[in-house]
This record gives sequence, structure tokens and C-alpha cells, in this order.
Amino acid sequence: MKNQITLTGETLTIEEVVAVARANAKVIIPKKIIERIQKNWDAIAFMLERGDIMYGLNTGIGGFGDVKISKDKAGDLSTRMLRAHSSGYGNPVDVETARATLLLRLNVFAKGYSGLRPKLFLTFVEMLNRGVTPIFYEKGSVGTSGDLAPLSQMGLVVIGEGKAYYKGEIFTGDIAMKKADISTVPLAYREGLAIMNGSQFMTAIAALNIYDAERLIKQTEIVCSMTIDVLNCVESAYSKEYNEVRPFKGQNITASNIRALLSGSDLLKQPKKSVQNAYSLRSVPQVVGAIRDALDYIRPITEIEMNSVADNPIFFTKEKVCRTGANFHGAPIGYTQDLLGIVITDMGNISERQTNNLMDPACSKDLPAFLVQSAGLDSGLMISQYTQAALVSENKILASPASVDSIPVSGNQEDHVSFGTIAARKAREIIRNTEAVVAIQLLATCQAYEFRKPLKPSPTFQAVYKLVRSVSPAITEDRAFYKDIENLVPLIRTFKVLDTAERIIGKLL
Repeated sequence: MKNQITLTGETLTIEEVVAVARANAKVIIPKKIIERIQKNWDAIAFMLERGDIMYGLNTGIGGFGDVKISKDKAGDLSTRMLRAHSSGYGNPVDVETARATLLLRLNVFAKGYSGLRPKLFLTFVEMLNRGVTPIFYEKGSVGTSGDLAPLSQMGLVVIGEGKAYYKGEIFTGDIAMKKADISTVPLAYREGLAIMNGSQFMTAIAALNIYDAERLIKQTEIVCSMTIDVLNCVESAYSKEYNEVRPFKGQNITASNIRALLSGSDLLKQPKKSVQNAYSLRSVPQVVGAIRDALDYIRPITEIEMNSVADNPIFFTKEKVCRTGANFHGAPIGYTQDLLGIVITDMGNISERQTNNLMDPACSKDLPAFLVQSAGLDSGLMISQYTQAALVSENKILASPASVDSIPVSGNQEDHVSFGTIAARKAREIIRNTEAVVAIQLLATCQAYEFRKPLKPSPTFQAVYKLVRSVSPAITEDRAFYKDIENLVPLIRTFKVLDTAERIIGKLL
């Protein structure tokens, strides 16, 4: 992962967002970016002197858009609107998402259309690089006019208000800035709206969601392959010949990965108990592959949004004109994050059904019920599957699209909203739930293998099994299985299962 990135406004990737958000990579600003921002600011000053009426600069905003504001009050307007719009609610956003949000807003500023001074821009850069992370709340955005409430609260810190994390502690904005040796900046005209008007909170969540979902897909393939292995499934469902006659890209990648993951298994050499297996087992290439294809659609849309001007109004330097519109509208993120939530929900569905195939002797043919030898005295993993069922059912509720809803706000001036932020937040919760679902399947699969010894599964299975057993011993009698789940979920969430598998077979596609 990169330890520094260069911000241009044009080329930011999801991987770079992750590097800054999670690995504290430093942000480098080329000189040309500062020059671009200064020229844009000079153009606004020219337009203001010319007497142009510019929304949010010398007018009120939203339902007050027709109210004229005098030039001498324009700076005060910026500060007042920043305070008034800091009206979020709920839990504080986690540090990595807050850092990603600030990075994405900086990337918009770097494009040179937003109308702020280089001084303010560079102060935000210092905050990011020195670890001053504004605290803002997760709820309150309807996903149009941008993420007004969260971005406004984020912006309070730059003027010495609000709260921020610094070196693991919470301080008021002024104290956090002082500790980091960063000067606060009083706002000038336009700068309040420049800070708050954009889709960067929802897009930050979306970017991190995509990164995690792509890796969760691979880890699901790993755990699915282990279940296929331990159940001695019919391998033709994953063969190159079978899958290539239906040439979906994702399907064939997933099938290829499963073949690689199963390679070298002695379990699969044993006589088969069925001529074909349950849908949840033989349709992995078709289902997980389709999820891969969905991600291939979602990722580029998100990266376009990351590198777009999401402001209103937009100030064009060369022409010296101000144009209003709706580039802040979160529809692209709302639609794609709803889709992400739907497909990851179904990935959890197939994981839970595969777990059932391990638990139910009618499906496995020869494994003990609930994978425990002392049936009745011990319940085994019976209730762990309940947890899976609860999580996948919750996911189905969360997967209901947010983007099909709308509600008029701001005196009907903003009468169609995206709910893109809610879509992204829901998708994140679905991903987190599904990580636990897959972790429980991993727990069950490794326990099922205890009844297959001394036969050897694939080398990949063996490596992942060893990883699992380092935090979750084989089940010989009932114990409090929440501890096992707590220990296994981080192996999925931090991609340790993926890393372990790839050390054996190389990079999965």
C-alpha cells in the first residue's frame, strides 16, 4: 500500500483512498494545483466586483436562495451557514471514513472549480497529514445538495470549532489544531458552501465498501471451496469446459479460482455420494461470478464520482462565469450502493445455505448433525447457524433500496433527493453482517473436516484450517461459540484468510 499519494483532482483511485484512510498515507499537492485554486479564487473576486449575483456567495442558500447578501456580510454568511448546517445526528463517523471523506473533498478542491483560497485548502491538507480528524455524525444527509450536515460538521474544525480526534484522543477543534500546530482559518465569502456542498461522505463510504466487498468476494470463494472440498462435491460444476460455454466474465473467474483452490485435494478423490449437489454448492460460479460483474460495474462509477466536481455553484476560471446545477446529486452513488447491498446480501444467502449443507445429515450424507459427536448432550453449531440466519434475514431488510425514495426539503426548493448516503451506509452494514456469516461458515467447514481426517484436503484448505485453529480449536464438546465467532470475523475483515490462501496458490483473479 502506498505511503504517499499525489492529489491532482483527476486520478484518485479507491486503493489510494484506502491508503490514506487506513494506512495514513501522506497527501502531496503539486504546485500547479495551488496555482489553479488561486486563479479560480481570483476569478470569483473579479465576478464579485463586477456585481454578479452568485448563489451561496452573495445570496442565501436553499429556501433562502433569493435573499441578497451584501459583500461585507459574505464572509459572515460562510461561517453562519457552516454552523447552521452542522445538524447531524447519531454515532460519530469512524476515523477511516472521516479521513476518506476529507481526502475526497480535497480532491474536488484540487480541480479548481470550488471557489476557496489556497490557504484554506492547504489547512485541510495539513489536518489530514498531521492526523487531525474532524468528528461528524453518520446521520442527517438526504444525499442531495451533497452531504450538507456531515460535511459542515467536518468543516467546523478548520475554524476552531466542533471536535476532532488527534492521536487517539478527542479534543475541541481549537485544541486539536493547536496540538497539531495548525492555524485555524476564518472563512471568507463562498468558503462555507465550498466546504459543505458535495457528495464526498457517501462516496467515501462507497469507496471503502467496494474495496472491502471485492476482497470479501474472494474470501467467500475460498470458504466456499473449502466447503465443496469437505463435502466431496461433484467437480464438473466448476470445470473450465462447463463454465466457458456461458461466457460471463465473473462466472469464469470464480470457476477458475475455485479450481485453483481445490487443486491437490485427496478428499475430492473419494467416491461421490451424489451425481450433482445442491444449488448453493454447484451454482457458486454463477452467483458469486454475477456479484463480481456487479462490482465491475460499480467500481468505475464510484471512481468517476471521486474525481468529479460535485459543487454547486461551479466557478469557471477562464470564462469568469458562475453556473448552477445539481452536480452534487447522489444518484450515481445511491443506485450503485443499493446494488452493492443487494448482491452482497445474496452472497450471504448462499453462504448460509452451504453451512446448512454441512449441518444437516440429509444434505451432507455422512456428517453428524450440527457437526458434533455427542448429539443431544451437545448442541454443536446449531445456534451458530441461527446467528447466520438472523444476519442474512437482517441483510434482506437492509437491502431494500434507499434510492427509490425521496422527500422534499428546504421549502420544496430541494424536492428530489437521492438518499445515496443511506444507501452507502446500509451497504456497509450488509458487508459487515456478511463477513460474520462467512466466518461462521468457515467455523463449520473446519469442524466438518475433523470428521474427514486423516484424508487431506487441498493445500489451500490446510493453510486456512491452520489459521482458523490458531484462534478457534476443534470442537470436542459444547462451549460458548460467540468467542469463536469473535475470533474468526477479524480473519475475514482484515483479509487474513485471503492472504493465507494467496500465499499457497498465488493471487486470486
